[in-house]
Amino acid sequence: MQPARRLDHTLGNAYLAGMTTVHCVRCDLDRDQMAFQPFQNDLGKRAYEEICGVCWGEWLKTQQQLINHYGLNLRDPKAKDFLFRNMSQFLFKEGEVDA
Repeated sequence: MQPARRLDHTLGNAYLAGMTTVHCVRCDLDRDQMAFQPFQNDLGKRAYEEICGVCWGEWLKTQQQLINHYGLNLRDPKAKDFLFRNMSQFLFKEGEVDA
């Protein structure tokens, strides 16, 4: 009789590495880190190193609301700058939020 296959299609016990934890500066808890660095700039690196995946997910929901509410065109540099400023405020409580 063959061992049962698991949902990840491996046989038996397989080693799965755990997620890296980070002490999140937004929620002040130790939680799983984001899966990847969101942007290839200093803000993206800082978010990856200091923000947990849960708070990042909350930002993504807020970002979508901002895009929809203001009808932002993400190809427009002003729209990107607006989102980066709002992201910095949301995650790190820095700067002022524009409306």
